[in-house]
Amino acid sequence: MKRLPIIFLVLSLPLFLLDQITKWWVVFRFREPISTDFHTPDAPVEVIDGFLWWWRIHNQGVAFGLGNGTTWAPFVFLLVLILALVLITVFWRKGAFANLPARLAAALLVAGVLGNLTDRLLQGFWLEQHEEKSFVTRLSKGYVVDFIRVKLPGYEKIDPRSQGFFPTFNVADSCISVAAVLLFLSAFRPEESKIKNDELSEG
Repeated sequence: MKRLPIIFLVLSLPLFLLDQITKWWVVFRFREPISTDFHTPDAPVEVIDGFLWWWRIHNQGVAFGLGNGTTWAPFVFLLVLILALVLITVFWRKGAFANLPARLAAALLVAGVLGNLTDRLLQGFWLEQHEEKSFVTRLSKGYVVDFIRVKLPGYEKIDPRSQGFFPTFNVADSCISVAAVLLFLSAFRPEESKIKNDELSEG
């Protein structure tokens, strides 16, 4: 049995832990949402004046809250994340991540997907408003914890309803976004030598 590629230990694992630590801090710092707005009744905590805030928003769907409040989203996107991990594993073994940017992207994807998958599996069971309900019901209330809120100059021109606020996100989302950029860049790089690949894969 091959050893776990070292890039997942030195990059994916620390980022996954950072994602979960920050999310649990948010869960214990802010009260849980009690309305269909899916955000905490507590005020955002301003970190950088006029630019960055910490907040607590529940996202049962995907980007921009698509699917929030539906009965199907928690289950569908849970399965999507599991499928994503399976596909990453399959493509890795087939050598699809053949250069450094692609391998970094794979490690970031694993961190991001695992982070949000963990949320969907566990967070619903910590909601006080559903603590007396059945296992399936609490699982169906699973959500991703979003907490990084930024205000971008000019963003209100792209989305007039946003008031300049970019959709709230988390560390896992950031990993996935950076991975997407790296995968794009990897398309312009040739496959690297087997020696370099072995160094990254086997440590």
